[in-house]
Amino acid sequence: MEDDVTDTPTSYLREPDGAQPPYDHPPYRSTRLRHPRQPLVYLPQTITEITGPQLGGELVRPGDDDLTRRHDGEPIGERIVVTGRILDTEGKPLRNTLVEIWQANAAGRYRHRRDRWPAPLDPNFSGAGRCLTDDEGRYRFTTIKPGAYPWGNHDNAWRPAHIHFSLLGRAFAQRLVTQMYFPSDPLLAHDPIFNSLRDEAARERMVAGLSMRDTQPDWAIAYAFDIHLRGPGATPFEEAH
Repeated sequence: MEDDVTDTPTSYLREPDGAQPPYDHPPYRSTRLRHPRQPLVYLPQTITEITGPQLGGELVRPGDDDLTRRHDGEPIGERIVVTGRILDTEGKPLRNTLVEIWQANAAGRYRHRRDRWPAPLDPNFSGAGRCLTDDEGRYRFTTIKPGAYPWGNHDNAWRPAHIHFSLLGRAFAQRLVTQMYFPSDPLLAHDPIFNSLRDEAARERMVAGLSMRDTQPDWAIAYAFDIHLRGPGATPFEEAH
């Protein structure tokens, strides 16, 4: 996702063992069915992946970064601001990067036909937004703090509150997906997805921090979540590099 599309991952340091989730993690039951069972085959990028389709500002409309203003009424729940920077290995900002988020509502329910657990749907909250990073690599969303929800992975399984992030570079193949968690959530210790990372420091890089600097008085508490794409301090992603 760097500006220079000729760059290759071979110019970066290998991440420490356990810093990215494994393909097969038995406590996360669905990985048993979908992890690759044969050696991976490297497919180098061709001109098609590098040149198109282009993803940029034409996909973002005014207000796409405010998930609380999509409908006629106010959504239910705690209003929050989520902001941070997208940085490369050297700490340089990645400009004009498309950032998308999706999440459950304050009751822990997604607006999706397959989410049928008996929590209320919020007619004023759709749960998805997008924006482009600015010249400092910064993104910013206004949203509602999501709730925890059951997910059937094991007995009494509950997912901690989280927000999904998708980063898209200048071509369709340049996509990375991760999750942001909230500080001091007691469910983190019981979540197989979060704990699929053996490296404790890597897990902590997926937990946002409270940001009083970005908090808006009498309006919304803010959380800071920087995303580093590569190197020893990289944010863990759901798809391997």
